[in-house]
Amino acid sequence: MSCKLPVVLFTASCLSASVIAAPADTLLIRNGYLMPMTENGGDRPATDILIRNNQIVQIGQNIVAPNAKIIDASGKYVLPGFVDAHNHLWVTTMRGQFRNKQGKFFPVSNKLASAMQPDDVWQAMYSGSLELLQSGVTTTGDFFDNIRGPEWGDAGFKALKQSGIRGIMYYGGPDKTTKNKIDLEHLAQLNKQSTGRIQLGLGWRIPRDLSSQQNWAMRDKEYKFAIEQKMPIQVHVSGDARAMFDALIDRHYLSPALTVVHASDALPQQLDALQDAGGGLVLTPVSEQRVGYGLTLLNHFNNVKRLGLGIDGNALSGSGNMFETLRTAALTESGEAKDETLPDPHKLLELATRRSAESIGLGSLTGSLETGKRSDIQIINPNTLNMGGYGGGDPAALIVYSAQPENVETVIVDGRVIKDEGKLLGVNMEQLLKATNASARKILERSAVQ
Repeated sequence: MSCKLPVVLFTASCLSASVIAAPADTLLIRNGYLMPMTENGGDRPATDILIRNNQIVQIGQNIVAPNAKIIDASGKYVLPGFVDAHNHLWVTTMRGQFRNKQGKFFPVSNKLASAMQPDDVWQAMYSGSLELLQSGVTTTGDFFDNIRGPEWGDAGFKALKQSGIRGIMYYGGPDKTTKNKIDLEHLAQLNKQSTGRIQLGLGWRIPRDLSSQQNWAMRDKEYKFAIEQKMPIQVHVSGDARAMFDALIDRHYLSPALTVVHASDALPQQLDALQDAGGGLVLTPVSEQRVGYGLTLLNHFNNVKRLGLGIDGNALSGSGNMFETLRTAALTESGEAKDETLPDPHKLLELATRRSAESIGLGSLTGSLETGKRSDIQIINPNTLNMGGYGGGDPAALIVYSAQPENVETVIVDGRVIKDEGKLLGVNMEQLLKATNASARKILERSAVQ
């Protein structure tokens, strides 16, 4: 795989406000407090990072790089971009419609989904991706399970590419019923357009009726197709999670290509089977509580090596905010255990960066700051009231418990500056919000959701 990608200027073909992040051949991040999130690696104060094209080529102090664009990170924290290992960005324009008793998530989102046209999909996934980028998320694993025809799939793929985010688009079916097959022919066509930044995967579902041999035959064909095409696979294990997990085990579907999502109440022996098979697991603590599926306790998953965190829908979780996801996971853990020492803040940051990348098979590309890896970076500025009052020491707890998206001053994806001085480059926010809200209103009108 080539490390140098062709220069692409994101045009305003679908919306006049779009990312126009001019590429810089050489960037030098100067004098930042580096938190590389490497395995067994420590923090490195007053450290430089040299980036050429899309790759980190040198890390050290007092690096000399003539003609490089300088980003002064003095007094700021330099981390890998967050990796949102599981999302449903197409629900972004449903924000505020899940009103608990008056409007539960699944029936409301299903009804709204049926009213979405391809341009609505583009708007939701584009604006949702920009929201993630603004919050320091540089990679997403987007489970796209509202593909009602090739045009819907094309729209989602284009939205991810145009936003500037790194991601895997897990190509799913037209709804959540599992009665309808996935369009493998169109998936194969899109897969040919994969780049080093946006890849295709399979958004796979287990039959709701676990005894349906006909449905299993369809699902088996999809799974084998993805394996043959060397595509990553994600699958939900929730609701009747233990029976679903057993079905995966009994039918020999666990593999390094598969990432299980949710599985909050999985049995230890089921998690051991996943670990033995080399599979991944993504936890989504905010959405699990939102839909009443229970608490996500990190200690329960200590034996799963490929473990990551996901937002599971910007609208469902309230926002595309990985800081909130980290805090929810941390407070749930310490509160349930009645132990203030749990969990370790630095390990939480590793979970949201390097380990999340590993959970979806992207650990060789992103998730940590090391020479040879892609330059997916966030720079956090603590010089704000919400992070003020910090006297020094290990900053991990400060970031986990105090940071907000507005503290993310700079975001770089694949060597391209996407956010600078606190603002997304080239984005007319007024126009973006106007178009996004208009799409949301049209979806409501078509669906007649009250």
